Amino acid sequence: MIRVRALTKNYGSLRAVDGLDLEIAQGEFFAFLGPNAAGKTTTIKMLSGLLKPTAGSIEIGGCDLAREPEKAKAQMAYVPDFPFLYDKLTAAEFMRFVGDVYGMERRTIDTHTGELFEKFHLGEYRHELTENLSHGTRQRLVIASALLHEPRVFIIDEPMVGLDPMHARIVKQEFRERARAGMTVFLSTHQLSVAEELSDRIGIIHRGQLIALGTVAELRAKAHENGGLERVFLTLIDQEEAHREKVK
Repeated sequence: MIRVRALTKNYGSLRAVDGLDLEIAQGEFFAFLGPNAAGKTTTIKMLSGLLKPTAGSIEIGGCDLAREPEKAKAQMAYVPDFPFLYDKLTAAEFMRFVGDVYGMERRTIDTHTGELFEKFHLGEYRHELTENLSHGTRQRLVIASALLHEPRVFIIDEPMVGLDPMHARIVKQEFRERARAGMTVFLSTHQLSVAEELSDRIGIIHRGQLIALGTVAELRAKAHENGGLERVFLTLIDQEEAHREKVK
C-alpha cells in the first residue's frame, strides 16, 4: 500500500532523509519512531505530498505520488502534529468542507459525519465554532474529518496529543478497527507505549536512516533487550551511535 524507494531529502548540505526504503502492506499498523531531528517529519511530509523529495520514489496504493499526485492523495488522509482548522466554521461545517474537497456527495458527508461524531463524542459540538473547542476536542474533530472519506492510507503524527485517557482509548480502538478492515495506518509518535500497544511493525529512523525494522519481538532480539519498547528504542539508538563512532 505504501512503497518507498531510495527516498532522500537534502536541505542544502544537510541530508535529512538518506535513501529510505520501506514497504507497508494494506491493513498494516506501522509505527515510525525516532529521536528529534531524526527525519520523521520530513519523511511524513514527503509521503503526504507536502514536500518534494530530492531523490527516490513514493507509491500510495500503486500510484506514483510524483506522476499521479491526485490519485495518490485521494487514497490517503494526513493529520499533522499541529493540525489546522478554519476557526470561523462550526464543527459540522468543517466536516462538510473536508467532504467537498474530496468530492463526496452531501448525503454521504452528512451520514459519515453523524457516525463519526457519535464515535468521537462530538455531537454536542456540532454547531460550535472550532475556535471555541478545547485542544482535545479539536484533535478529535481533525481525526474524524480525516476519516470522513474512508481513506485507504492514514498518516498521522502524534495522534494522542491533548486527548484524555477516555478519548485516547476511543481513538485507538477506531484505528484498530480500521486497520483490521484494511486501512493502512502510518503513525509517528514519541509515546512509545502507544506504538507498542497498537503497531504490527515498527521502524526506527536515526540521522535520516532506517536503523531498525520489525515487530516489537524482533526489535527486542536485535537490541538484546527483554524490556519494554522504550528500553529497546534507547538501546538501538545507543548501538547505532556507537557504530558510527567506530567507523569514523
